[in-house]
Amino acid sequence: MKGFDNEELRVVTKKALDVHRLKREVTQFKLNEQRNYPDIAIFGNSPKITSIKELIRVVARTPKTSVLIQGESGTGKELVSKAIHKLSTRTDKPLIAINCSAIPENLMESELFGYEKGAFTDAKNMKKGVFELAHGGTLFLDEISSMKLSLQPKLLRVLETQSFRRIGGTSDIKIDVRIITATNQDLKECVDNGSFREDLYYRLKVMVINMPPLRDRREDIIPMVKMFIEQNNNEFSKNIIGFSDEN
Repeated sequence: MKGFDNEELRVVTKKALDVHRLKREVTQFKLNEQRNYPDIAIFGNSPKITSIKELIRVVARTPKTSVLIQGESGTGKELVSKAIHKLSTRTDKPLIAINCSAIPENLMESELFGYEKGAFTDAKNMKKGVFELAHGGTLFLDEISSMKLSLQPKLLRVLETQSFRRIGGTSDIKIDVRIITATNQDLKECVDNGSFREDLYYRLKVMVINMPPLRDRREDIIPMVKMFIEQNNNEFSKNIIGFSDEN
C-alpha cells in the first residue's frame, strides 16, 4: 500500500524472511531424512532415533523374526511396525494391525483365528481371522500385554507351528506370518506378576526395540515443531512463522 510506514515494512519484511528460513530448514531436514532413511517414516535425527532406524533395517532383513516394540503411548510403535514391514521382503503382502486392548475378550479369539460356519449360534458364514488374512505378510498386535491368559497358549502355538484352527474347525491351516507386538508396559514385569506367560514372552522378544519418549531426545523437538508448523500452514492456509524462544 502507498504511504507505508517504515516500521510496518520492517516487520512485514522480517516475517517474510522468517517464513523463507523456516521453509528452507524444514526442506533441508526432510532431504537429510530421505537421503539417510528413505523408507522409514519416523521423524527425528537424534542419536537414539538414528540407532532405532538402523535396527529397523537389520530386523527387516530377517522376515520371520518376531519383534517386540516397547515404549510409552505416542512414541511411534506402530510406525516402527510399518517400517519393518515396508523394508522387508513381505512388503507386497498384507500388514494387518489390531489393538488387543480394544477388542472385547469374548470376540478376541474369533478376531484372531476366525470361525467356521455353524461354529456357534451367530456363525451364519465362515469368517477368516487376522492370522489368515495376514498370510505372507505381517501381523501387528498392539498392546499385547492386555491379551488374556486364556488366549496366550493359542498365540504361542501359532508362533511355534505357524498354524492354527478356526473356531469350530477340524484341520490346521498353515500360514507364513511375521508377528510384531507392541506394549506400553514392561512385559517382563507382566511375566513376574503372573499376567503374561513367560514362554510366550521369550517367543515374542527375539528382537526388542525400545522407543524413547520425546523428553529423552530433546534435540528432535525443534525440527518436529517446525515440521508441524509447515504442515498446518499448508493444510489450513496459515502463515505461522515460528515460535518464541520463551516457548
